[in-house]
Amino acid sequence: MKLSRRAYALHRGVSEKAVRKAIATGRITLEPDNTIDPVKADRQWEAQTDPVRQTTGRSPGKPVPRVATKAVDDTLDESGPAAPAGAAAFMRARTAREMIGAQTAKVKLQKMKGELVDRDRATALVFRLAREERDAWVTWPARVAALMAAELSASCSEAAGHEVCVETAVMQQVLETHVRAHLEELSEVKVRLG
Repeated sequence: MKLSRRAYALHRGVSEKAVRKAIATGRITLEPDNTIDPVKADRQWEAQTDPVRQTTGRSPGKPVPRVATKAVDDTLDESGPAAPAGAAAFMRARTAREMIGAQTAKVKLQKMKGELVDRDRATALVFRLAREERDAWVTWPARVAALMAAELSASCSEAAGHEVCVETAVMQQVLETHVRAHLEELSEVKVRLG
């Protein structure tokens, strides 16, 4: 089945002007009766049309830097299934840009809803809370040593008839040693916020 220029343009989904230009530049050839064989013309069109020009309608210009191509590939890799092999650089970049835009919009929406917090503020808050907790533990032995020594001394004197079983200073020193050892273990815990 042979087609006119207008019918082939409809078949290709392009303007009739684009078909005339493809004939004039030799990208597709006419049949002897000035009609277009769509199967043959489709093969010629695909083989002889630059994908960048086909997509953007302009010449490719400078080559795409490798850094930019790698950034596009990384974005596409992070976002899920890879783009088809051999896809034009422009289409891959456009896909990556759209994915980044969607991800950015999603993050903004989550921030507006209060589902996300600022990483630096969260880190500072966790650090401040950990420091307050540590300071409370460091000062705890001095606050309770006398009370504990008195309780232990009361139970010792009743049981053995001694006046003092544990001195306050010794009790505080032992408590501080054990609390600091425990805090040292806790300092090995690292906060990971994502």
